[in-house]
Amino acid sequence: MSTFCYSGERARLKEDAVPSVFPFTSTTSKRRQLVTRIPSQPSICDYQGVQHEIIVESSNDETENLEIELTPDELVSNESVQCTLLGRFSIENIRTDPKAINYYTGFSNYDHFQFFFYCLGPAASDLKNQPTIISPLDQLFLTVIKLRQAKEDYELSLMFEISESTVSKIIVMWINFMYFQLKELDIWPSREIIDKNMPEDFQKKFPTTRVILDATEIPIQKPSDVNAQSITWSSYKHRNTLKTMIGCTPRGAVSFISESFGGSASNRQIIECSNIIKPESNMFLPKDSIMADRGIMVQDLFAPMDVYVNTPTMLKGKSQLEPKDVVRDRRIASKRIHVERVIGLSKTYKILSHPLPSSKCVLGSRIVFVCFSLSNFRKPIVDGYA
Repeated sequence: MSTFCYSGERARLKEDAVPSVFPFTSTTSKRRQLVTRIPSQPSICDYQGVQHEIIVESSNDETENLEIELTPDELVSNESVQCTLLGRFSIENIRTDPKAINYYTGFSNYDHFQFFFYCLGPAASDLKNQPTIISPLDQLFLTVIKLRQAKEDYELSLMFEISESTVSKIIVMWINFMYFQLKELDIWPSREIIDKNMPEDFQKKFPTTRVILDATEIPIQKPSDVNAQSITWSSYKHRNTLKTMIGCTPRGAVSFISESFGGSASNRQIIECSNIIKPESNMFLPKDSIMADRGIMVQDLFAPMDVYVNTPTMLKGKSQLEPKDVVRDRRIASKRIHVERVIGLSKTYKILSHPLPSSKCVLGSRIVFVCFSLSNFRKPIVDGYA
């Protein structure tokens, strides 16, 4: 006979029902064994054929004692055990996965990444005070991940199973090393190389072009010092930034990277402080030309070297431009876009798009140089007929 009576949708006890379970009785109802399905987290272990589902059966007595308080030391121990189960992250774990390598480094495959490592020279394997806990190849891998994905040092420490301080030390060491090694490369091509690789349409319209210049800014965290805030404030971006002048060839190779300055610096000031206008640098030949935006008004700086600066026409009080000037400006704009595409490619290294932490601002100029130099190790984005 049922103990419950149903009135509508609500279950109620019958008036003559007598409870049969008391605190002093030892009778307990039988419960079904619980089956907990714990989906495994995707990790590097997936490549090793680890199953994606674990079935854990627990009895009634076990489930009643699941609430266990862990001490902080035990929590740390469990975290380290989890990292050990996932395995230390390494370039070797994804060497057969070009998509993963491109995601983490920007290089097309493992051989491409290894080629860059060897381009840094034999010193890359024998740096002073180099940590021995991970290999030099993985140290470069860690640093490029920092540049490419802008990951926090703590996340990298979990991935590579090392301390945060070691991660920071590796990043600083390798950015400085890559900066000095890549600085030795002469990325300014000769006139003959420019002519040989210049796109066909570019050759017809602007055959004397040597470099396309444009400025770019990267955000930084607001400095605590008032003077630093003023120096780095950009009226264009409306935030604190570092500003750099970038130059590329007509085919899209990065050929000039200036030092980085505070966001308040003008384009003219940056060029005046660079070696691009120094006669002793011999970077230009007479009758060469530079292509730039209208905001870069530096014709007088290059006039003594007999170098012309191609910029869009200024109105200068006119209500509208002459038809021939409009056509010329459109041609310049169609070719000047190449440098903007190169800058966009370099900013796929997300550290240039995320606000740079104050602790890394000291390395800001070198980080910008390394990221733009890495673009020259990737496929050109300008077509040969552009």
